[in-house]
Amino acid sequence: MDAAHETPLGTPPGDESPEMDLSHRFTKTELTLLYEEVLYTILHRLGKPEHHHVADSQELYAYVQKAFGMDAEEHRVIMQQVKELESPIFCLKATVKEAKGILGKDVSGFSDPYCLLGIDTKSQGPAHKRRMKAVVKDLIPEDQIHRTQVISQTLSPVWDETFILEFEDMETASFHLDMWDSDVVESVRHKLGELTDLHGLKRIFKDARKDKGQDDFLGNVVLRLKDLHCWDDRWYQLEPRTETYPNRGQCHLQFLMTHKKRATTSSRTQPSYTVHRHLLQQLVSYEILQHQAGSISWDGELSRHASTVLYLHATQKDLSDFHQVMAQWLAYSKLYQSLEFNSNCLLHQITSIEYQWAQERLRPEQKAELAESFQSLLTYGVSLIRRYRIIFPLSVPRSLERLQSLLRVLLQMCKMKAFHELCTPNPDLTQMVSTALKSGTTEWFHMKQQHLKPMVKSMEENGKALSRLLLEVIGDLQQCQKIWNKFFINTLKLNVFFIAYLELESLVAEHVQEQLREVDSSMSKPTAESLFQLYMNLQELYRMKNFLPNRDKPLALSNFHQWFKEAVPQWLQKAYTIALERAQRAVQMDQLTPFGEHNKHSTSTVDLSTCYAQIVKTWQQLNWPDPEEAFMIMVKLVEDMCKIALMYCRLIKERAEALSLSEEKEAEAANRLCIVVNNIKQLRLLILKLPSQLDWAQLEQRTGDVIAQQQFQHTLHCQLDSTVSCLDHEIQDVVQALATKLEKGIARHIQELSSSSDTQEPEDSISPLMKFLESELQYLNEHLVQENFKSLLALLWHHTLAVLSAATEQQLPSVQHSKKLHCALKSLELCFHAEGCGLPLETLHTSTFLSLETHLALCSSTSRQLIQKYFSNRLQQQRDTSLEKYGAVTIKALYRPSEQKLRVEVLNAANLIPLDSNGSSDPFVQLTLEPRHEFPEVVARTTQCKRNELHPLFDEAFDFLIPPEKCRQEGACLLLTVFDYDTLGANDLEGEAFFPLCHLPGLDAKEDQAATARVPQTRLPLTHPKPTDEILRLLESRKGDKEAQAFVKLRKQRAKQSKETQ
Repeated sequence: MDAAHETPLGTPPGDESPEMDLSHRFTKTELTLLYEEVLYTILHRLGKPEHHHVADSQELYAYVQKAFGMDAEEHRVIMQQVKELESPIFCLKATVKEAKGILGKDVSGFSDPYCLLGIDTKSQGPAHKRRMKAVVKDLIPEDQIHRTQVISQTLSPVWDETFILEFEDMETASFHLDMWDSDVVESVRHKLGELTDLHGLKRIFKDARKDKGQDDFLGNVVLRLKDLHCWDDRWYQLEPRTETYPNRGQCHLQFLMTHKKRATTSSRTQPSYTVHRHLLQQLVSYEILQHQAGSISWDGELSRHASTVLYLHATQKDLSDFHQVMAQWLAYSKLYQSLEFNSNCLLHQITSIEYQWAQERLRPEQKAELAESFQSLLTYGVSLIRRYRIIFPLSVPRSLERLQSLLRVLLQMCKMKAFHELCTPNPDLTQMVSTALKSGTTEWFHMKQQHLKPMVKSMEENGKALSRLLLEVIGDLQQCQKIWNKFFINTLKLNVFFIAYLELESLVAEHVQEQLREVDSSMSKPTAESLFQLYMNLQELYRMKNFLPNRDKPLALSNFHQWFKEAVPQWLQKAYTIALERAQRAVQMDQLTPFGEHNKHSTSTVDLSTCYAQIVKTWQQLNWPDPEEAFMIMVKLVEDMCKIALMYCRLIKERAEALSLSEEKEAEAANRLCIVVNNIKQLRLLILKLPSQLDWAQLEQRTGDVIAQQQFQHTLHCQLDSTVSCLDHEIQDVVQALATKLEKGIARHIQELSSSSDTQEPEDSISPLMKFLESELQYLNEHLVQENFKSLLALLWHHTLAVLSAATEQQLPSVQHSKKLHCALKSLELCFHAEGCGLPLETLHTSTFLSLETHLALCSSTSRQLIQKYFSNRLQQQRDTSLEKYGAVTIKALYRPSEQKLRVEVLNAANLIPLDSNGSSDPFVQLTLEPRHEFPEVVARTTQCKRNELHPLFDEAFDFLIPPEKCRQEGACLLLTVFDYDTLGANDLEGEAFFPLCHLPGLDAKEDQAATARVPQTRLPLTHPKPTDEILRLLESRKGDKEAQAFVKLRKQRAKQSKETQ
């Protein structure tokens, strides 16, 4: 089909393009003779029409008239000539195949069957039924009777003999076949030797009654020729002459109605096989051109009219199946080269020829013709594959199927025995296709290169043209890899992507290098832009090498990036300029209002994010292979992005100030400050994402051999950290400005709270402060991102604690005043924590807060609560003391719930410090239940004094009547004070021990324990009170509280004797 073959793809069916190859057409004379042949075939049609054939001859005449392009006059003239030609001799080609289930006429139970057959030309008329029962030799002249061989001793004979039976009139003629059992004269003794049963004996008596040598009738088949199809192959029932033995078996017959001595010129001058091929070629070409969907979608299915005509011609000419297939192959393979259709049609002929192949069936000229058809189709098919991009474009439906079908046909053809025997030396299909694909790829590239050649010769236009060419190449390779490859690999084990890539990559490298020789650093911006697109396209093409099988040799594009080295600075500058200008425009247009319902920053951050994303994309697109040069590019990009960040901070703050000048409302100004700090925070997040977005880890790994890790860290990370630090400073400044606006209000409300009347309830006193904070913090929470809001909360919290601490120290604390401040502190803690949505508790609970909370809690407590707290602290001190610095006292304590009695056994003391001048002491133990206001009726108890003992043994028991609920009160304890008895002065303090009543054995028991003997001993280290105590100081300040003053006096006496210095 060559170049001309491309036109049928766009030519409607039936239209003749002047470039179309019409080699399949005949001259007018050839066409006339062929038309005569087909009219003669229809005129002298034989046999009953098949159900799928056209029965009406007039329909067939009309069809062939169109197929041959004959007008009415031409048809009439040739038809008249055909009618004047001598009729052919009609023949019935009858093949007696076999029989089964016939009667056994011999003594042995078998028969020796043979058949007599012929044509009865007088089967019509009144005597028809009688003639149907007559035997062949009584109906047909002896010279027209045909006889098969005798098959000895069988009931299932096989003959497979063919006979040609001539007849004149199909309407009156009938086919007769008689089957007989051949008998020969045998002696009775021989027959008795074959006897096997009683039936055999009966046959002997029957044979004795008939004439010697007379054959037995086995059955007959009588068929009217007009009831037969042109070709029939069936089993027929053997009919009896009488009713005796009606079931006589079946006979397998095959019939073919043919012609002899056809009077047409073609039949007289050309081989039947050649004439049939020409007829087939003419009809198939007409069928293809009439196909509505176009020739390429024609699947080889002929119309009923064409099938009928070809069937009649093949049978009348008695063409074998093999020669019919040969004719079909030659016709179809020739037509395919001019009217391309679905090549699957050729597979049937290939399979049939391969199945029936035998060289001896063909004459030399037929072998040459077949060999030439193989070579022609192979050459033509390879030429189509060479230009598969044009011949089988993906834009045309079913192109993939067509190419796959062609590959399969060529492969199957080259595997044929006929191909190997006739085409010597055998061509290598894989090598042919590989060579064709290479040359076809080169041709396609040069064609595209010429087509995309720029009209104006400039570096800019050349760059654009090269980019377009690269896009075509990349698109083609993608099709090869994703679509075409599987077809070539599955059929020919050829990797078409590998072939195409190596060819195109080399061609592209050569062409691009040639065009870029004039490039230098002084190039224009449009030129640099066009080269950047070209660079990216080359990069994509080079990346496709990953789909290649293992390859040792370097590619021509291996160092293509070096061709663009001069353009890189301009590419980076352009990326920076575009990002900078876009960021500036974004700030100018920004109204500093949230741009969405769920966003707390303004529109300029979206544009800024896009600017950064574009710079990151530029880095990813560059993907510069040289590690050292890539590092320098990264440094430049990071420097540019940091410049943009700092510029943005300055501009957005200026924008907020400019908008505030035209807006007098303070709330709006605060709102803009919130937006500014949110925007800067968003920018900070963008900056922190750069190492991952720019993949610094991968770059550091690549540059490990040329850039020291320290240099990498210092150059990139330090630059980024410095920018982040500047942004943090900017955020802190704005947040501090917002905090300053609130701090004054907080201080004012706390001052009002502190100076409010003590008669007012604490909850009422703090209400104004809480309402103020709720309003302001809710507003800020809505307008600040969470992290910035928490930074603001932290500043406010530290300021609030400072103000509260100052308010606490302004005057002597009264209980009511302290309660108000303590209530305020706890409420503020809840407010700033906001159930986990605000500051975390660990941030709130600073040392200042804990100290202030403890102080206010104490100041707001009653004297008795302070006394209880004091004893709670001493109990904790007792628990924390493990060293026996001042000695220890050992006791047993047991509570009896039934008697509400506490029994204490003071066992001993040990390691007491000597307080007398003789180096010893006179110790005794005083037992009191504390605090006194919980046990007012319980008097103190003392043990006996032990003279000159540092390890006294007391072994004394004491009982106290106390209810159990008193034992569970806060600070409830047994105070054991060890004194050194002095006769003249006050007793000296050896030490104190505190035993918690809440831990008394038996306190929580339902029944009394049997005895104190089983109660474990408790050894309590002695302690001394600290010289200063905040609780005592608070109690001392309450001058009008006698109970407090009495408690402080007692504890101060003990403190004077304490040996603790702090």
